[in-house]
Amino acid sequence: MDPTQKPNPIYDIVILGASGFTGKYVVREALKFFQTPSSPLKSLALAGRNPTRLTQSLQWAAHPNSPPSSVAILTADTSDPDSLRRLCSQTKLILNCVGPFRIHGDPVVSACADSGCDYLDISGEPEFMERMEAKYHERAEATGSLIVSACGFDSIPAELGLLFNSRQWEPPSVPNQIEAYLRLESDKKIAGNFGTYESAVLGVANADKLKELRRSRPRRPRPTIHGPAAKGPALENQKKIGLWALKLPSADAVVVRRTLTTLTEKPHGLPGVNENPDQIQKREAYWSTIKPAHFGVKITSKSLFGIFQYITLGVSLGLLSKFSFGRWLLLKFPSVFSAGVFQKKGPSEEEVESATFKMWFIGRGYSEESLASQGNTKPDMEIITRISGPEIGYITTPIALVQCGLIVLGQRESLVKGGVYTPGIVFGSTDIQQRLEENGISFEVISKNKIQE
Repeated sequence: MDPTQKPNPIYDIVILGASGFTGKYVVREALKFFQTPSSPLKSLALAGRNPTRLTQSLQWAAHPNSPPSSVAILTADTSDPDSLRRLCSQTKLILNCVGPFRIHGDPVVSACADSGCDYLDISGEPEFMERMEAKYHERAEATGSLIVSACGFDSIPAELGLLFNSRQWEPPSVPNQIEAYLRLESDKKIAGNFGTYESAVLGVANADKLKELRRSRPRRPRPTIHGPAAKGPALENQKKIGLWALKLPSADAVVVRRTLTTLTEKPHGLPGVNENPDQIQKREAYWSTIKPAHFGVKITSKSLFGIFQYITLGVSLGLLSKFSFGRWLLLKFPSVFSAGVFQKKGPSEEEVESATFKMWFIGRGYSEESLASQGNTKPDMEIITRISGPEIGYITTPIALVQCGLIVLGQRESLVKGGVYTPGIVFGSTDIQQRLEENGISFEVISKNKIQE
């Protein structure tokens, strides 16, 4: 028997943090696929500190039906390593919804890496994600624990959106730059998730630690991108989509760059633990169509006032996150310092149901690869694609996380044995796009044009 294989676990999936704002929506999404004929999710448990709140979360998620009696309630606390080890011994896969991850995530990843249990989360925190890779990648490789962060709105749409746009550049054309433009829409005013806000405050506060971590790590090869990097404006009126756009320092850009770096090291993608020849051929064919490009993200608004709200938030975070009293103010009065973008109380179900997102990917590049090497030649081709879907934090995030989880359960043999990776490189060549499309997230090609200077 393979020493990395543990005894048959009781549960296919444990949702950790299942009673939190996002966690209960993840439970609701998971129940749609629980014990259905074609689903690999046959056994499920919810875990957290408070069994009463977990039971209430299950009842809320199952409504109007009665909750399935076979869903177990388990007690676990991220500050209690023994409880996390017990959790890992009982399940194939943990879906972790307990943020901020830089505070609560490390013990969970550590327990999974030690035990060989697989792990997915919804973190959008670059410092946490890169630190987990530095600390646990080799151990996870050895034990067969697959650890993938950013499996929610951060950063599944950005990763798959870049890959989808890149695949539209058929030879001999090549992309140079693909920029994502995010538009959040709602019939009702909807406040952002406080956990996301708290993570942003802590992320800005600890930006120096991320720089320090990167300096301490070995340099990895950079992707070969055709043509020079173009420096675009921080604020622009993007006429192609009729919106004002502000450049965003985003986790998405960091995650996409890490995926492209891994692809540079492993041009055929990550070999599966037990792939058949057809699966190998499919994976290698998929990755051969992906061409790297410079990538960035911009947040958009129909008006300059909307952009001003985002600038207010950015200035508040930048000025106040660096010292403890400033962080206290930011976290005590989120609505004030974010100009109403975030608040402590989560949105109502009606507010969540009314919200949607659109993410355009505007790719600029060359109709002929040879043009890119001709010094000052400007891009002469543009491809615009778009991903659209429901509200980002409570609907799209659970859809993405649960579909990634079902792929891990049902297609484990064709995924890499173990290690700490980004979602793009793990799930890109699977049927993840088709699954998202079946669950309300659309991918479309908007236009392919020659650029008229």
